[in-house]
Amino acid sequence: MNKLLVITVLVTLLGLSAQGLRLPRQAEEGTPEEPVADVEEADGEQGTLERLTSAAKSYYQTSISTASSWLGSIDGLKLKEKATNVLSDTTVAAMTYAGILQDQVYHIFYQA
Repeated sequence: MNKLLVITVLVTLLGLSAQGLRLPRQAEEGTPEEPVADVEEADGEQGTLERLTSAAKSYYQTSISTASSWLGSIDGLKLKEKATNVLSDTTVAAMTYAGILQDQVYHIFYQA
């Protein structure tokens, strides 16, 4: 579910980063505003939506790589075997106490 949400946001940002959606620059005081003749800026600067899109992509890639490294480190701890051992020990103890409780209830109802 979370992956689907992240992908939806990324696709939306990519769709909005179209070149035709650039905002005109604010004119500084005392200088006349120059009309934007070319869609791409001469400085090579990125637009606001392009910066947001690239930041979102980098955060997504970082989170995916971090999660992958965490999964790799968890696999090395053999947690599945430990969880299986804990489950089997708990089951044995619970069955023992359930048997004792069953015996006590039986002797309460059927006193000899």
